[in-house]
Amino acid sequence: MKKSAWAPAPNLQVSAIEQNEADWIISVSGRDHGLCPGCGIRSLSRHSSYLRTLRDLPAQGAPVSVKARLTRWRCRNDQCERRIFTERLPGLAAPFARRTARLSSIVRLFGHSAGGRPAERLMGRLGMPVGYATILRHVKRSARPQIDPAVIRVAGVDDWAWRKGTTCGTIIVDLERRQVADLLPDRSAVSYQGAATRQFKAS
Repeated sequence: MKKSAWAPAPNLQVSAIEQNEADWIISVSGRDHGLCPGCGIRSLSRHSSYLRTLRDLPAQGAPVSVKARLTRWRCRNDQCERRIFTERLPGLAAPFARRTARLSSIVRLFGHSAGGRPAERLMGRLGMPVGYATILRHVKRSARPQIDPAVIRVAGVDDWAWRKGTTCGTIIVDLERRQVADLLPDRSAVSYQGAATRQFKAS
């Protein structure tokens, strides 16, 4: 198989593909230039380089790690406030993320569908080892900014197991858009009433 078929993004060049006993490692390098996020001007002036490691979707049932050698660039535009900027990976991973965007979306999907520990066990079997705490954190993070409280009209309410048998909360779902609206730390009526006051439009 050609190395180009393993490229995690079009703007990355694959330099090596290694298979260990437990996983695959894909070594890639960035572009030969950078675009300043402040002014948008192209830069060819290298400052330094750094190594960024990302977890990606599995291959042949084994975990995949992307080791990207990226560049810090100097912005030569005297009118720009940013003097040094790092190479970004648009479409592949968010800044400071440890997983690719496609793997993060799978983590959220399993978290919404199965919960914390069941999703952890299932993803491990599928070659995507992620801890239950990380899965729940992805669910909580995705629940907050995506819902416009002014348009939530039909809500579903159910128990949410933070820790099976010991700690339970409440999950509120926007049934019209099939999205998580909120995760409450307990199952009390007071918490639900507060969330309802904040988030739901009277019918």
